[in-house]
Amino acid sequence: MKKAIVLASLLAANAAIADNDDDGLGMAGLLSGANKVDLPEVILSVGEPLADAPWVLKSGKYYEVEFTADGSGEIGLAGSDFFRAIWVDEVVIEGLETRPYALHSIEFDDAGTMEIGFVAIKPGSYELRIPGSTGDSQRIEITIE
Repeated sequence: MKKAIVLASLLAANAAIADNDDDGLGMAGLLSGANKVDLPEVILSVGEPLADAPWVLKSGKYYEVEFTADGSGEIGLAGSDFFRAIWVDEVVIEGLETRPYALHSIEFDDAGTMEIGFVAIKPGSYELRIPGSTGDSQRIEITIE
């Protein structure tokens, strides 16, 4: 009888622990809508600044950002350190979704928009930069806290 009471108590405690989804994120966890933040759109245009302010991201938050090229030139963004510090959920181009294992850089040959959804993971300081550029306005400073 004692064994049955102890076993029942352990099973009840285990069920209570396993059922504790009180993180506020729901069943989807990090990918839930309650955890999503939209970053300001980044306009890629020859000679124009990329961002008005640095990005400060929180590790464990889900972010979406649209990159829009105006077609003024072939332009890209490189940031392998940043791309290694995030988990890319999806990249959407003209309604087509892809779920890549990782990214190294992005590039636009023509005008268009690309949306990237990702979870910030590794705290640190990073940047996205137009390859070959030297000006501070041609990069986005990123901090993951």
